[in-house]
Amino acid sequence: MSGTKARVQGPKKRNAAFWPGFFRLSRTLHAYLSAFAFLALMFFSATGLTLNHPEWLAGRRAPEDVRMVRVPADAVTAARAAAEPERALGAAVARVTPVVGGYASGEILDGEALLRFEGPAGTTDVTLSLDTGEAEVASRRAGLVAMLNDLHKGKAAGPGWKLLIDVCAVLFLVLSVLGYVLFFSLRYRLKLSLILTALSLVVLVGAAVLLVS
Repeated sequence: MSGTKARVQGPKKRNAAFWPGFFRLSRTLHAYLSAFAFLALMFFSATGLTLNHPEWLAGRRAPEDVRMVRVPADAVTAARAAAEPERALGAAVARVTPVVGGYASGEILDGEALLRFEGPAGTTDVTLSLDTGEAEVASRRAGLVAMLNDLHKGKAAGPGWKLLIDVCAVLFLVLSVLGYVLFFSLRYRLKLSLILTALSLVVLVGAAVLLVS
């Protein structure tokens, strides 16, 4: 009889010992991950506001810097023979004069190459004559807020920054799950926690149904 009782109580004791350690680990992870996650969350929250209200930045475009340069004839010839001539012509222009942004697109039309550079720091448009090598280079630097908005979207920011956005997204999800684990660890407030979670879900679903046209 005593042996049966010990066997029944064994899993209960192990179960009782598991949860305090699990909640303790959750609190530790939540505290350490918060150090970086909250800074990133403030950045994406602030830029989310400016993205949602573009009228705040109306009329604040930076002046355009236009200059004429000449690309050497041999560089133009070599670029036109490349597998991607537009990209190669963009690289040839960038070797002659500074451009804002990275190569985004280009086309060759009627003896001219129309090249576009884009990045969080701004844009550059190039019109390059394939016969003479003369190029009109028009650069426009982005303001601080516009640059931060592009970083929020990952627009033309490069694979490294896009990877950081993915890492932040996963981190926010993990932090949210840990927060809920701690939320539901409040044993005497479990009923209230469930009610608040259900209400929050109803509000989000209701907002999506009623406010999104």
